[in-house]
Amino acid sequence: MRRSLVLAGTALSVLGLLAGCSAGGGSGSDSGRTTLEVAALEGGYGRDMYTQVIKAYETAHPDIDVKLQISKSIEDEITPNMKAGRYPDVVVLGQGRKAGLTETLVKDKALEDLTPVLKEKVPGETGTVGDKLTKGIVGNLNTNPYGDDKTYLMPMYYAPTGLFYNKGLFEQQGWQVPATWDDMFALGDKAKKQGIPLFTYPTAGYLDSYFFALLADIGGEQFYTDVMTYKKDVWKTANARKALDLTTRLLSYAAPTTVGYANEQDFTKNQQLILDNKALFMPNGTWIVGEMADAPRAKGFQWALTPLPAVTAGAKRYITTSVESVWVPSAAKDKDAAKDFIAYLYSDEAAKIFAKSNAIQPVDSVTSSLSGENAEFYKVYDDPSVSALVGGFASTAPVEGVDIKATLFDTANSVISGDTTEDKWQSALNEASEKLRQAGD
Repeated sequence: MRRSLVLAGTALSVLGLLAGCSAGGGSGSDSGRTTLEVAALEGGYGRDMYTQVIKAYETAHPDIDVKLQISKSIEDEITPNMKAGRYPDVVVLGQGRKAGLTETLVKDKALEDLTPVLKEKVPGETGTVGDKLTKGIVGNLNTNPYGDDKTYLMPMYYAPTGLFYNKGLFEQQGWQVPATWDDMFALGDKAKKQGIPLFTYPTAGYLDSYFFALLADIGGEQFYTDVMTYKKDVWKTANARKALDLTTRLLSYAAPTTVGYANEQDFTKNQQLILDNKALFMPNGTWIVGEMADAPRAKGFQWALTPLPAVTAGAKRYITTSVESVWVPSAAKDKDAAKDFIAYLYSDEAAKIFAKSNAIQPVDSVTSSLSGENAEFYKVYDDPSVSALVGGFASTAPVEGVDIKATLFDTANSVISGDTTEDKWQSALNEASEKLRQAGD
């Protein structure tokens, strides 16, 4: 699935759009009916949930005709039309994709301000959207990318991300889930004697959830924010070096197939290592259950999720919370209808439909009714020593040739293969961060 299957691409303004094209949207009116065009990424949750939600919405809104365009590569399908000035009205597409479409629109300031949606009543209900949303899910750099009080990307689904493992294997071996990094590496040595690597990742892009949590674990939320907002020479600090030290050591325990399979075509082969007891831990999100539902697995296999080990025993830990987004292009034709539709997406009716496909929305009415694996996964938020971490790198003006996500995450492949060193990694990160800091001034 995933909103971060591979990294956001270059920050080039693929939509030099607004200056050169008319705001032509695809919505319109036909015999008194408004046509609303919705574009969505077909991820691990599938497409049926969207068709069911749209059918329910149209039943309650007979004057609205919702046209759904859904694809696993939705950016490739809608970008040519957007370049020609024909925009969808609503887009369900998060950040962190290879095409970087959402990031590009953020950088081009081409998204509609959706702050008013928070104050809208949910269609068919008495409360507002803002009242229903989980506390803290808006107001961060993920939803408010310019660091102000305006929300441009509404949180559509959320999920804890962390280290996934086979609970059954740990029970069979009598192993404890590592509480500290010292415990983690001791387990790596023990498992190595049985021919089981400690770590793998589907693609290097999945290290976003790992790195964001690690940075906060090491230096707290302030250090995390400093990194995300490109504080001067932040990657030269002792905290930054500690993060790279721990990661470089962890990568030395990686399964030998990791780099070879870390691509869009083969990433599920790395995921399969966990199912086959050929690796212990893998960074991922709750969608992994559905994505690998039909894959073979070892006897007694049980999915489980843990935050990263604590840097020091008993220290506070963070768990990166994946948030997928829904947004409206500022050049969309029928923005009022789009905002009403988005408000409906947070209704109890819609939330229940999404939840059946394991797409969990950040609304209080859903999380309390979870069962099975999802109930276990979301329990991570009940641990008082674990805090949710939402957000990512701050938006800046595009800087040619600079992609700090690629520098931070993709370099892991080169560290494993021996093509680069930790010192070079740190230097490249600081150089990229400084260029983005200057672009944001």
